[in-house]
Amino acid sequence: MTEQWTEQWDRTAAVAADAKLVGAAVSVAGAGMVDREVLAEVVALCAVAGEHLLVIGAPGTAKSEVVRRVAGQLGGEYFEYLLGRFTEPNELFGSVDLRQLREGVVEFETAGMLPQAEVAFLDEVFLGSTAVLNTLLGLLNERVFRRGRTTLASPLRICVGAANSLPEDPALEAFADRFLARVFVEPVPDDRLEELLEAGRRPAPALPTDGSLLPALDRLATAARDCALDQVTPAVAAAVRRLRAAGVPLSDRRAVRAQRLIAAAAALDGRTTATSRDLWVLPLVAPTADAQALARDTLADLVGEAGSGSLVYAAEELSRGARARAGRLGRAGAELLAELAATVAEVSADSAATAPGAGAGVGVGATAAATPAVRDLRLRLEATLREIDASFDPADLPEELGGIRAQLVAAVRP
Repeated sequence: MTEQWTEQWDRTAAVAADAKLVGAAVSVAGAGMVDREVLAEVVALCAVAGEHLLVIGAPGTAKSEVVRRVAGQLGGEYFEYLLGRFTEPNELFGSVDLRQLREGVVEFETAGMLPQAEVAFLDEVFLGSTAVLNTLLGLLNERVFRRGRTTLASPLRICVGAANSLPEDPALEAFADRFLARVFVEPVPDDRLEELLEAGRRPAPALPTDGSLLPALDRLATAARDCALDQVTPAVAAAVRRLRAAGVPLSDRRAVRAQRLIAAAAALDGRTTATSRDLWVLPLVAPTADAQALARDTLADLVGEAGSGSLVYAAEELSRGARARAGRLGRAGAELLAELAATVAEVSADSAATAPGAGAGVGVGATAAATPAVRDLRLRLEATLREIDASFDPADLPEELGGIRAQLVAAVRP
């Protein structure tokens, strides 16, 4: 019994460590992508769940850039293509191998193409021809590429399809249903335009190319497949009944596969058992933006206490719950405090180097506080502090967030 408990504890600790790694990588990928943190986190969620994602939004809303950055952080083969009505299948799946063709064998060369990719992004995905979409459908469903005499098991973890709007053609609606999760992207709101313009002037972060996070991603995917879901089954069934009663169209297939997102959310929160904390993913399976808004309202009491330690923005947006908001604010505050400490240390070191003795014993209130970098950080600290105070009454402030708030107050004092 002791050995079994120890083994379970070790497995849970390993899952928590991997979740922290992937969460940090997604945070790096989303840095500077204003109002796109939710999309970045949902890409990671679907990669762990082994489900595909449909992103709907106007051109120029950074859909492809977000996916490209997350894929770069996670590692592995990446494939990206803009589909059109005249896109040929060989542009996605590879051309006929001419060496084999001379011998009368029709084989396809797939190196560097979609069948060999681990993460794929297909823009204007509904513009593909019937031949493209039929081949793509088999690849999405079975992770197997079949064309001619070529049959190839694909390592595809997630395909992200993007479009300006949902299709109205019933045939395309059936194809769209293969994308379990939906994210609807709007232009950056007016109150964040300054932040967008400033971010646009900064260089994009360097992305790793060694695929060092793939083992962690594989372990999380395995943990999600093995995740215990019995505890949340009654709540999920109740949620599906409520959504259908409210007019949200949910097929049996989407209801069943939603459990994969719940299991992935648990794994990315460092757990091997799903709980009500993971139900924030349920609105993702609603097929339209209006249906997702209705799902959030309908399931408010079920998902209000949900949250995630790794996917804080997505959990807050989809649950609109206090726990998720507290998690996001706590993480944001801790990151800002760490950044402030590093900046002050750097300023103090530079002061000591240029004028020995000038930086000794000087804190934020003197030399460091005079620098633009520290002034900017203090403004961000004050903004976070205001958001905490606006979101929580002192009596309802979670203990962990209360500790972060106390540190923020100390940091912004003159």
